[in-house]
Amino acid sequence: MRYEMIREIFNRCSGNQMRDVFVQTVETDDPEQYLKDLLKGKEVRLEKTEFSDGSIVFDADIAGLRQRFSFTED
Repeated sequence: MRYEMIREIFNRCSGNQMRDVFVQTVETDDPEQYLKDLLKGKEVRLEKTEFSDGSIVFDADIAGLRQRFSFTED
């Protein structure tokens, strides 16, 4: 299955609401496993939210850095 994956990296500086945003197309049957493979070897805590439109959002704490990965069917 093809997904559009949006990766948002939140800025840790107080008062700065800017974030880095990366968009790419990925092919996977399991977005959660894809993400675990992508982040392999890092200290990661994931929270998964599934929406009725089929999109899946993972909020991640990666060694203290907050990131969000959004998967939408392409």
